[in-house]
Amino acid sequence: MGMTDAIWLRHANPWSVWTRFTLLPLFSLAIWSRDWIGGWAWLVVGLVLIWNWLNPRLFQVPQHLDNWASRGVLGEQIYLKRTDEVAQHHLICLRVLMVITIPGMGLMAWGVWQFDLMATVTGVALTMIMKTWFVDRMVWIYLDFLAADPARKHGDV
Repeated sequence: MGMTDAIWLRHANPWSVWTRFTLLPLFSLAIWSRDWIGGWAWLVVGLVLIWNWLNPRLFQVPQHLDNWASRGVLGEQIYLKRTDEVAQHHLICLRVLMVITIPGMGLMAWGVWQFDLMATVTGVALTMIMKTWFVDRMVWIYLDFLAADPARKHGDV
C-alpha cells in the first residue's frame, strides 16, 4: 500500500487500527449489495478499497504508543522490515494462523456468493478472530524487539 514510516506511525493510532476492523464486514456487504443494486455494487467495492487505502493515512500520529493496537502495528512493521530479527516461533505461529484463516475466508466468500447470511457472518467472524490473533502476535513480536535491546524505546522500528 506504499506506506512510508510516517504513514505507519499514523496507522499506529488506535483509531486507525480499530476502524480497520470494519474492512471485512464492509467488503462482504459491498459484494452482497449486488443483489440490491446490481452493477453499482462495483462502486461500493471501490469505496471499500479506497477506505482500505485511506484508513492508515487518515488519523494523526498517536500521542502514546504503549497500547495494544499501536504495538500491533509496530510489530507488523518489524515483521515486514526486519524478518531476520523475528524469532522462529513467531514465524511458525504466523504461518499456522495464515493457514487456519483460509477456511473462514472460504466460508465468507461462499456465503457472500450464495447470499447465505449464516455462512457469511460465520466466515467473517472466524477470519476476524484470526486477524485479531495475528495482531496480538505482532504485539508479542514488538515487545520481544524492545526487550532484545534495552536502549530501544516505544516507536523504534
